[in-house]
Amino acid sequence: MLNNIGIPGLLLIAVVVLVLFGRGKISQLMGDVGKGITSFKRGMAEGQEEDKQLEEPRDVTPAEAATTRTAETAPADARDRT
Repeated sequence: MLNNIGIPGLLLIAVVVLVLFGRGKISQLMGDVGKGITSFKRGMAEGQEEDKQLEEPRDVTPAEAATTRTAETAPADARDRT
């Protein structure tokens, strides 16, 4: 069904949309779409930067390793006492 639209059909649809909504409304809509795309790209870039920061190896001193120990890494008898 949509295979038979062609160029004249698309032009007719564009004219009808332009008449119904007006040039100003369509211009505003396209501006909002552009802002949304820009915001999406910015969010993707920030997400990639966060991923890179999480992947960077960090030097951990033995003192830091001892203070960051969780219940999962503690020995079983230490977990039973808590």
